[in-house]
Amino acid sequence: MTRDFKSISFVASQTYEAQEARQELIGIYGNADPEQADIIVALGGDGFMLQTLHTTMNSGKPVYGMNRGSVGFLMNRYDSTNLLERIAGSIENAFRPLEMITEDVSGQRRRALAINEIYVFRQSYQAAKLRVSVDGRVRLEELICDGLLLATPAGSTAYNLSAHGPILPLEAPLLAMTPVSPFRPRRWRGALLPNKVTVDIEVLEAEKRPVNAVADNTEVKSVTSVHIAESRDTEARILSDPDHSWSDRILAEQFDH
Repeated sequence: MTRDFKSISFVASQTYEAQEARQELIGIYGNADPEQADIIVALGGDGFMLQTLHTTMNSGKPVYGMNRGSVGFLMNRYDSTNLLERIAGSIENAFRPLEMITEDVSGQRRRALAINEIYVFRQSYQAAKLRVSVDGRVRLEELICDGLLLATPAGSTAYNLSAHGPILPLEAPLLAMTPVSPFRPRRWRGALLPNKVTVDIEVLEAEKRPVNAVADNTEVKSVTSVHIAESRDTEARILSDPDHSWSDRILAEQFDH
């Protein structure tokens, strides 16, 4: 189905390549205010794409990214020609981020959203000691590790993959729970969970073994508990070229060696 839109807003990271591309595209296609535009075109790498998706959540505006960064897994290839036709024929994926609610050692609670992953990690030289519950049932009474992450399909090729977690197809209603350098249980390598579950992580010996929690680029220090669930009221939208869709990229990663 051809996408109907009238205006584009070009946003870019601060790198020279991204800013240069933005000026080139504005010269060809014009530029609308982000609040008024139908489509947001993001120029940069994956980090900038995540920032843009965070700022456009629940705006109804889909984001079409073009790579002007180093990795660009979330981005389409950069080409200044035929952009209107490419956007019109693009494929849309809408997804809900993970919501993280933390409590720290002072009792303060904070909320943050994650498109890629939420992870907890040791703050000092001592390993983290965690108790992990799924839907209110304790599944790991004591996990000793450097860290633990919960990744969405979108984030399964990022930190999760580096930690030897599984790659998830974008359409899979799953989350990957992956430990980082687990010491005990030594042979536990993680789990696949339905995306509708709630996960609670309790930090044991929090003062002796301090732990931080991160949702994408939001970090909370010295947490004592982390509650994770799929957001029910937030949605992000991303556009991909049909010959190189996000789903195709994730599938290709599974056969890359």
